[in-house]
Amino acid sequence: MSDPTVSEDALAHSERLRQLILAQIAEAGGAIPFWRFMELALYAPGLGYYSAGAAKFGPAGDFVTAPELGSLFAECIAEAFAPVLQQLRDDPADTGDTHVLEIGGGSGAFAGDALAHLAALGAAPARYAILEPSADLRERQRAHLQQRLPADLFARVQWLDGPMPSDWRGVLFANEVVDALPTPRFVIAEGQVFEEYVTAGDDGGASARGFSRTLQPADALLSSAVRHIEQQRGAPFPDGYRSEVLPQLPYWVQAVSGGLRRGAMLFVDYGYPRREYYRDDRSDGTLRGFFRHQVSSDVFALPGLLDLTASVDFTALAEAGTHAGFDFAGYCNQTSLLLGNRLEQRLAAHEAEAIDEAARYALRQQAKKLTLPGEMGEAFQAIGFARDVDFEHAFLIGDLSYRL
Repeated sequence: MSDPTVSEDALAHSERLRQLILAQIAEAGGAIPFWRFMELALYAPGLGYYSAGAAKFGPAGDFVTAPELGSLFAECIAEAFAPVLQQLRDDPADTGDTHVLEIGGGSGAFAGDALAHLAALGAAPARYAILEPSADLRERQRAHLQQRLPADLFARVQWLDGPMPSDWRGVLFANEVVDALPTPRFVIAEGQVFEEYVTAGDDGGASARGFSRTLQPADALLSSAVRHIEQQRGAPFPDGYRSEVLPQLPYWVQAVSGGLRRGAMLFVDYGYPRREYYRDDRSDGTLRGFFRHQVSSDVFALPGLLDLTASVDFTALAEAGTHAGFDFAGYCNQTSLLLGNRLEQRLAAHEAEAIDEAARYALRQQAKKLTLPGEMGEAFQAIGFARDVDFEHAFLIGDLSYRL
Protein backbone atom coordinates (compact mmCIF):
# COMPACT_ATOMS: atom_id res chain seq x y z
CA MET A 1 0.00 0.00 0.00
CA SER A 2 1.26 3.46 -0.85
CA ASP A 3 -0.39 6.73 0.07
CA PRO A 4 1.14 10.08 -0.84
CA THR A 5 -0.61 11.68 2.13
CA VAL A 6 1.35 9.59 4.66
CA SER A 7 3.78 11.93 6.36
CA GLU A 8 7.52 11.41 6.46
CA ASP A 9 7.33 11.06 10.23
CA ALA A 10 4.70 8.33 9.93
CA LEU A 11 6.76 6.49 7.33
CA ALA A 12 9.81 6.73 9.57
CA HIS A 13 7.76 5.36 12.46
CA SER A 14 6.63 2.43 10.31
CA GLU A 15 10.20 1.77 9.23
CA ARG A 16 11.36 1.56 12.86
CA LEU A 17 8.72 -1.06 13.55
CA ARG A 18 9.60 -2.93 10.37
CA GLN A 19 13.21 -3.12 11.47
CA LEU A 20 12.13 -4.34 14.92
CA ILE A 21 10.05 -7.12 13.36
CA LEU A 22 12.89 -8.09 11.02
CA ALA A 23 15.21 -8.29 14.03
CA GLN A 24 12.71 -10.55 15.80
CA ILE A 25 12.58 -12.77 12.72
CA ALA A 26 16.37 -13.02 12.67
CA GLU A 27 16.53 -13.84 16.39
CA ALA A 28 13.93 -16.59 15.89
CA GLY A 29 16.06 -18.27 13.25
CA GLY A 30 14.46 -16.77 10.16
CA ALA A 31 10.69 -16.98 10.74
CA ILE A 32 8.04 -16.06 13.30
CA PRO A 33 4.41 -17.26 13.47
CA PHE A 34 1.95 -14.87 11.85
CA TRP A 35 0.29 -14.27 15.22
CA ARG A 36 3.61 -12.92 16.52
CA PHE A 37 3.91 -10.59 13.52
CA MET A 38 0.37 -9.35 14.22
CA GLU A 39 1.16 -8.91 17.92
CA LEU A 40 4.19 -6.76 17.14
CA ALA A 41 2.37 -4.79 14.44
CA LEU A 42 -0.44 -3.91 16.83
CA TYR A 43 1.11 -3.87 20.29
CA ALA A 44 4.91 -3.44 20.18
CA PRO A 45 5.63 -0.88 22.94
CA GLY A 46 5.76 2.63 21.53
CA LEU A 47 5.60 1.43 17.92
CA GLY A 48 2.61 -0.89 17.42
CA TYR A 49 -0.64 0.38 15.97
CA TYR A 50 -2.42 0.48 19.32
CA SER A 51 0.66 1.47 21.32
CA ALA A 52 1.71 4.56 19.42
CA GLY A 53 0.17 8.01 19.38
CA ALA A 54 -1.60 8.30 16.02
CA ALA A 55 -5.37 8.84 15.94
CA LYS A 56 -7.23 5.55 15.51
CA PHE A 57 -10.91 6.26 16.03
CA GLY A 58 -13.40 8.48 14.26
CA PRO A 59 -13.31 10.32 10.93
CA ALA A 60 -9.68 11.38 11.39
CA GLY A 61 -8.53 7.84 12.13
CA ASP A 62 -8.74 4.51 10.34
CA PHE A 63 -12.15 3.25 11.46
CA VAL A 64 -15.25 4.31 13.35
CA THR A 65 -16.57 2.19 16.20
CA ALA A 66 -20.16 2.27 17.43
CA PRO A 67 -19.41 4.37 20.57
CA GLU A 68 -17.74 7.04 18.42
CA LEU A 69 -20.99 7.71 16.51
CA GLY A 70 -22.72 9.16 19.56
CA SER A 71 -24.17 8.10 22.90
CA LEU A 72 -26.98 5.79 21.72
CA PHE A 73 -24.89 2.61 21.59
CA ALA A 74 -23.41 3.05 25.08
CA GLU A 75 -26.77 3.99 26.57
CA CYS A 76 -28.39 0.81 25.22
CA ILE A 77 -25.57 -1.31 26.65
CA ALA A 78 -26.06 0.49 29.96
CA GLU A 79 -29.76 -0.40 29.79
CA ALA A 80 -28.76 -4.06 29.42
CA PHE A 81 -26.28 -3.91 32.29
CA ALA A 82 -28.34 -1.89 34.78
CA PRO A 83 -30.62 -4.78 35.86
CA VAL A 84 -27.58 -6.97 36.51
CA LEU A 85 -25.88 -4.33 38.62
CA GLN A 86 -29.13 -3.73 40.50
CA GLN A 87 -29.51 -7.46 41.17
CA LEU A 88 -26.04 -7.53 42.68
CA ARG A 89 -26.46 -4.34 44.69
CA ASP A 90 -29.84 -5.30 46.10
CA ASP A 91 -28.94 -8.84 47.17
CA PRO A 92 -28.67 -8.74 51.00
CA ALA A 93 -27.01 -12.16 51.04
CA ASP A 94 -24.11 -11.04 48.83
CA THR A 95 -22.63 -7.70 49.78
CA GLY A 96 -19.71 -5.86 48.25
CA ASP A 97 -18.93 -3.30 45.57
CA THR A 98 -20.15 -3.67 42.02
CA HIS A 99 -17.82 -3.11 39.09
CA VAL A 100 -17.91 -2.56 35.36
CA LEU A 101 -14.84 -3.79 33.51
CA GLU A 102 -14.32 -2.55 29.96
CA ILE A 103 -11.68 -4.34 27.90
CA GLY A 104 -9.94 -1.84 25.64
CA GLY A 105 -11.40 1.59 26.25
CA GLY A 106 -10.88 3.15 22.81
CA SER A 107 -11.19 6.91 23.02
CA GLY A 108 -13.12 6.73 26.30
CA ALA A 109 -16.42 7.59 24.55
CA PHE A 110 -18.15 4.38 25.62
CA ALA A 111 -17.05 4.66 29.24
CA GLY A 112 -18.23 8.25 29.50
CA ASP A 113 -21.66 7.68 27.98
CA ALA A 114 -22.27 4.32 29.67
CA LEU A 115 -21.26 5.50 33.15
CA ALA A 116 -23.33 8.67 32.84
CA HIS A 117 -26.40 6.68 31.78
CA LEU A 118 -25.93 4.05 34.47
CA ALA A 119 -25.89 6.89 36.99
CA ALA A 120 -29.11 8.28 35.49
CA LEU A 121 -30.68 4.82 35.90
CA GLY A 122 -29.58 4.65 39.53
CA ALA A 123 -27.22 1.76 38.75
CA ALA A 124 -23.78 3.37 38.69
CA PRO A 125 -21.11 0.87 39.79
CA ALA A 126 -18.76 1.58 42.66
CA ARG A 127 -15.87 1.27 40.18
CA TYR A 128 -15.59 1.50 36.41
CA ALA A 129 -12.35 -0.23 35.45
CA ILE A 130 -10.69 -0.04 32.03
CA LEU A 131 -8.16 -2.65 31.00
CA GLU A 132 -6.11 -0.69 28.48
CA PRO A 133 -2.55 -1.70 27.53
CA SER A 134 -1.79 1.48 25.56
CA ALA A 135 -0.36 4.32 27.65
CA ASP A 136 -1.30 6.80 24.93
CA LEU A 137 -4.93 5.66 24.83
CA ARG A 138 -5.09 5.75 28.62
CA GLU A 139 -4.20 9.43 28.59
CA ARG A 140 -6.76 10.15 25.88
CA GLN A 141 -9.41 8.29 27.85
CA ARG A 142 -8.51 10.14 31.03
CA ALA A 143 -8.73 13.54 29.32
CA HIS A 144 -12.06 12.70 27.69
CA LEU A 145 -13.62 11.32 30.87
CA GLN A 146 -12.48 14.25 33.00
CA GLN A 147 -14.31 16.53 30.61
CA ARG A 148 -17.34 14.27 30.08
CA LEU A 149 -18.16 13.21 33.65
CA PRO A 150 -18.90 15.05 36.88
CA ALA A 151 -16.15 14.73 39.45
CA ASP A 152 -17.93 12.13 41.58
CA LEU A 153 -18.37 9.77 38.61
CA PHE A 154 -14.88 10.35 37.24
CA ALA A 155 -13.51 9.38 40.65
CA ARG A 156 -14.95 5.90 40.12
CA VAL A 157 -12.86 5.26 36.99
CA GLN A 158 -9.64 3.32 37.31
CA TRP A 159 -7.18 1.88 34.82
CA LEU A 160 -5.83 -1.62 35.18
CA ASP A 161 -2.56 -3.17 34.08
CA GLY A 162 -4.03 -6.67 34.22
CA PRO A 163 -7.26 -8.53 34.97
CA MET A 164 -9.44 -7.59 37.90
CA PRO A 165 -8.40 -8.91 41.30
CA SER A 166 -10.01 -12.17 42.30
CA ASP A 167 -13.56 -12.38 43.64
CA TRP A 168 -15.29 -9.43 42.03
CA ARG A 169 -18.93 -8.81 41.10
CA GLY A 170 -20.26 -6.89 38.14
CA VAL A 171 -20.23 -6.83 34.36
CA LEU A 172 -17.53 -7.14 31.70
CA PHE A 173 -17.83 -5.49 28.29
CA ALA A 174 -15.66 -5.73 25.18
CA ASN A 175 -16.50 -3.98 21.91
CA GLU A 176 -14.30 -4.78 18.89
CA VAL A 177 -11.63 -6.41 21.03
CA VAL A 178 -11.63 -10.09 20.07
CA ASP A 179 -11.08 -9.20 16.39
CA ALA A 180 -7.77 -7.58 17.36
CA LEU A 181 -6.36 -10.57 19.26
CA PRO A 182 -3.20 -11.79 17.48
CA THR A 183 -4.40 -14.83 15.60
CA PRO A 184 -2.61 -17.87 14.20
CA ARG A 185 -3.22 -18.62 10.51
CA PHE A 186 -3.49 -22.19 9.24
CA VAL A 187 -3.14 -23.67 5.77
CA ILE A 188 -4.11 -27.13 4.57
CA ALA A 189 -1.55 -28.86 2.34
CA GLU A 190 -1.83 -32.50 1.27
CA GLY A 191 -4.45 -32.98 3.97
CA GLN A 192 -2.11 -31.81 6.74
CA VAL A 193 -2.38 -28.72 8.92
CA PHE A 194 0.38 -26.15 8.57
CA GLU A 195 0.84 -22.82 10.33
CA GLU A 196 1.60 -19.63 8.45
CA TYR A 197 4.88 -17.99 9.40
CA VAL A 198 6.42 -14.68 8.36
CA THR A 199 9.97 -14.49 7.08
CA ALA A 200 12.21 -11.76 5.71
CA GLY A 201 12.20 -11.25 1.98
CA ASP A 202 9.89 -10.01 -0.75
CA ASP A 203 7.12 -12.31 -1.95
CA GLY A 204 6.52 -10.18 -5.02
CA GLY A 205 3.72 -8.07 -3.60
CA ALA A 206 3.54 -4.42 -4.53
CA SER A 207 4.27 -3.33 -0.98
CA ALA A 208 5.40 -6.42 0.90
CA ARG A 209 7.85 -4.24 2.83
CA GLY A 210 10.41 -7.01 3.09
CA PHE A 211 8.13 -9.75 4.46
CA SER A 212 6.88 -12.96 2.94
CA ARG A 213 4.90 -16.00 4.03
CA THR A 214 6.14 -19.49 4.66
CA LEU A 215 4.64 -22.62 6.21
CA GLN A 216 5.67 -24.85 9.07
CA PRO A 217 3.91 -27.94 10.47
CA ALA A 218 1.26 -26.89 12.99
CA ASP A 219 1.72 -27.82 16.63
CA ALA A 220 -0.72 -30.10 18.43
CA LEU A 221 -2.88 -27.26 19.79
CA LEU A 222 -3.41 -25.63 16.40
CA SER A 223 -3.92 -28.94 14.60
CA SER A 224 -6.49 -30.04 17.17
CA ALA A 225 -8.39 -26.76 16.81
CA VAL A 226 -8.53 -27.11 13.03
CA ARG A 227 -9.67 -30.74 13.19
CA HIS A 228 -12.39 -29.70 15.67
CA ILE A 229 -13.66 -27.17 13.14
CA GLU A 230 -13.62 -29.79 10.39
CA GLN A 231 -15.77 -32.09 12.55
CA GLN A 232 -18.37 -29.37 12.93
CA ARG A 233 -18.21 -28.57 9.23
CA GLY A 234 -18.85 -32.20 8.44
CA ALA A 235 -16.04 -32.23 5.87
CA PRO A 236 -12.27 -31.71 5.78
CA PHE A 237 -10.87 -28.48 4.47
CA PRO A 238 -9.64 -28.74 0.87
CA ASP A 239 -5.97 -28.34 0.07
CA GLY A 240 -4.97 -24.70 -0.13
CA TYR A 241 -7.63 -23.56 2.35
CA ARG A 242 -6.23 -20.77 4.53
CA SER A 243 -7.89 -19.10 7.50
CA GLU A 244 -7.57 -18.05 11.11
CA VAL A 245 -8.31 -19.81 14.38
CA LEU A 246 -7.79 -18.78 18.00
CA PRO A 247 -7.07 -21.93 20.03
CA GLN A 248 -6.02 -19.68 22.92
CA LEU A 249 -9.44 -17.96 23.11
CA PRO A 250 -10.68 -19.98 26.13
CA TYR A 251 -7.54 -19.01 28.06
CA TRP A 252 -8.02 -15.35 27.10
CA VAL A 253 -11.64 -15.32 28.30
CA GLN A 254 -10.60 -16.94 31.58
CA ALA A 255 -7.81 -14.39 32.00
CA VAL A 256 -9.85 -11.23 31.32
CA SER A 257 -12.81 -12.35 33.43
CA GLY A 258 -10.40 -13.02 36.30
CA GLY A 259 -12.28 -13.85 39.47
CA LEU A 260 -15.72 -12.71 38.29
CA ARG A 261 -17.72 -14.52 40.95
CA ARG A 262 -21.14 -13.15 40.01
CA GLY A 263 -22.12 -11.10 37.01
CA ALA A 264 -22.36 -10.97 33.24
CA MET A 265 -20.11 -10.61 30.20
CA LEU A 266 -21.04 -9.05 26.85
CA PHE A 267 -18.92 -9.16 23.70
CA VAL A 268 -19.80 -7.18 20.57
CA ASP A 269 -17.79 -7.65 17.40
CA TYR A 270 -18.02 -8.44 13.72
CA GLY A 271 -17.93 -12.06 12.70
CA TYR A 272 -19.92 -15.18 12.00
CA PRO A 273 -21.02 -18.44 13.57
CA ARG A 274 -18.53 -21.19 12.78
CA ARG A 275 -20.28 -22.80 9.81
CA GLU A 276 -20.43 -19.43 8.05
CA TYR A 277 -16.92 -18.39 9.05
CA TYR A 278 -15.36 -21.50 7.50
CA ARG A 279 -17.40 -21.75 4.33
CA ASP A 280 -15.70 -23.31 1.32
CA ASP A 281 -15.79 -20.01 -0.59
CA ARG A 282 -14.08 -18.13 2.25
CA SER A 283 -10.86 -19.96 1.47
CA ASP A 284 -8.43 -17.13 2.27
CA GLY A 285 -9.84 -16.35 5.69
CA THR A 286 -11.02 -13.00 7.01
CA LEU A 287 -7.75 -11.24 7.80
CA ARG A 288 -7.50 -7.66 6.53
CA GLY A 289 -6.14 -4.26 7.38
CA PHE A 290 -7.77 -0.86 7.80
CA PHE A 291 -6.11 2.37 6.81
CA ARG A 292 -8.04 5.64 6.72
CA HIS A 293 -11.39 3.88 6.42
CA GLN A 294 -10.27 1.72 3.52
CA VAL A 295 -9.83 -2.05 3.63
CA SER A 296 -6.51 -3.53 2.53
CA SER A 297 -5.59 -7.17 1.97
CA ASP A 298 -1.89 -6.25 2.12
CA VAL A 299 -1.33 -6.90 5.81
CA PHE A 300 2.43 -6.35 5.54
CA ALA A 301 2.06 -2.77 4.34
CA LEU A 302 2.92 0.11 6.66
CA PRO A 303 3.44 -1.84 9.89
CA GLY A 304 2.36 0.23 12.85
CA LEU A 305 0.11 2.41 10.69
CA LEU A 306 -2.26 -0.32 9.53
CA ASP A 307 -4.90 -1.84 11.80
CA LEU A 308 -4.92 -5.64 11.43
CA THR A 309 -8.08 -7.55 12.21
CA ALA A 310 -9.81 -10.88 11.68
CA SER A 311 -13.50 -11.64 12.06
CA VAL A 312 -14.69 -13.45 15.18
CA ASP A 313 -15.83 -17.07 15.24
CA PHE A 314 -18.78 -16.63 17.59
CA THR A 315 -19.16 -20.38 18.04
CA ALA A 316 -15.62 -20.41 19.44
CA LEU A 317 -16.52 -17.49 21.70
CA ALA A 318 -19.61 -19.36 22.93
CA GLU A 319 -17.43 -22.39 23.69
CA ALA A 320 -14.84 -20.23 25.46
CA GLY A 321 -17.40 -18.51 27.68
CA THR A 322 -19.13 -21.69 28.77
CA HIS A 323 -15.82 -23.49 29.30
CA ALA A 324 -14.84 -20.62 31.62
CA GLY A 325 -17.78 -21.57 33.84
CA PHE A 326 -20.40 -19.10 32.64
CA ASP A 327 -23.92 -19.81 31.45
CA PHE A 328 -24.74 -18.85 27.88
CA ALA A 329 -27.17 -15.89 28.00
CA GLY A 330 -27.86 -15.09 24.35
CA TYR A 331 -26.62 -14.33 20.85
CA CYS A 332 -28.06 -11.87 18.33
CA ASN A 333 -26.99 -9.19 15.87
CA GLN A 334 -26.34 -5.62 16.91
CA THR A 335 -29.69 -4.38 15.63
CA SER A 336 -31.57 -6.81 17.86
CA LEU A 337 -29.34 -6.05 20.84
CA LEU A 338 -29.95 -2.32 20.62
CA LEU A 339 -33.66 -2.49 19.82
CA GLY A 340 -34.16 -4.95 22.67
CA ASN A 341 -32.44 -2.57 25.06
CA ARG A 342 -34.49 0.58 24.47
CA LEU A 343 -32.87 2.12 21.40
CA GLU A 344 -36.17 3.60 20.23
CA GLN A 345 -36.83 5.14 23.63
CA ARG A 346 -33.32 6.56 23.91
CA LEU A 347 -33.56 8.01 20.39
CA ALA A 348 -36.92 9.62 21.18
CA ALA A 349 -35.57 11.10 24.41
CA HIS A 350 -32.60 12.67 22.62
CA GLU A 351 -34.77 13.95 19.78
CA ALA A 352 -37.03 15.65 22.32
CA GLU A 353 -33.99 17.43 23.77
CA ALA A 354 -32.41 18.32 20.40
CA ILE A 355 -31.99 22.02 19.73
CA ASP A 356 -32.98 21.93 16.05
CA GLU A 357 -33.90 19.70 13.13
CA ALA A 358 -30.24 19.28 12.14
CA ALA A 359 -29.52 17.72 15.54
CA ARG A 360 -32.53 15.43 15.23
CA TYR A 361 -31.41 14.37 11.76
CA ALA A 362 -27.93 13.54 13.09
CA LEU A 363 -29.50 11.39 15.81
CA ARG A 364 -31.57 9.46 13.27
CA GLN A 365 -28.50 8.96 11.10
CA GLN A 366 -26.63 7.62 14.13
CA ALA A 367 -29.41 5.10 14.80
CA LYS A 368 -29.44 4.04 11.14
CA LYS A 369 -25.69 3.52 11.10
CA LEU A 370 -25.96 1.32 14.19
CA THR A 371 -28.84 -0.81 12.96
CA LEU A 372 -29.24 -0.94 9.18
CA PRO A 373 -28.23 -4.27 7.56
CA GLY A 374 -25.86 -2.53 5.15
CA GLU A 375 -24.18 -0.65 7.98
CA MET A 376 -23.33 -2.13 11.42
CA GLY A 377 -26.65 -3.80 12.17
CA GLU A 378 -26.02 -7.32 10.85
CA ALA A 379 -22.25 -7.37 10.45
CA PHE A 380 -21.82 -6.90 14.20
CA GLN A 381 -22.95 -9.62 16.57
CA ALA A 382 -23.41 -9.71 20.34
CA ILE A 383 -22.98 -12.66 22.69
CA GLY A 384 -23.57 -12.74 26.42
CA PHE A 385 -22.75 -14.92 29.41
CA ALA A 386 -23.88 -14.92 33.03
CA ARG A 387 -22.87 -16.39 36.36
CA ASP A 388 -25.47 -16.45 39.15
CA VAL A 389 -27.41 -13.50 37.69
CA ASP A 390 -30.18 -13.02 35.15
CA PHE A 391 -28.89 -11.61 31.85
CA GLU A 392 -31.34 -13.15 29.37
CA HIS A 393 -33.32 -9.89 29.32
CA ALA A 394 -30.59 -8.38 27.13
CA PHE A 395 -31.37 -10.85 24.33
CA LEU A 396 -35.17 -10.83 24.11
CA ILE A 397 -35.20 -9.85 20.42
CA GLY A 398 -33.76 -11.69 17.43
CA ASP A 399 -32.26 -14.80 19.02
CA LEU A 400 -29.64 -16.37 16.73
CA SER A 401 -28.29 -19.00 19.08
CA TYR A 402 -29.55 -21.77 16.80
CA ARG A 403 -26.84 -20.75 14.30
CA LEU A 404 -23.94 -21.28 16.69
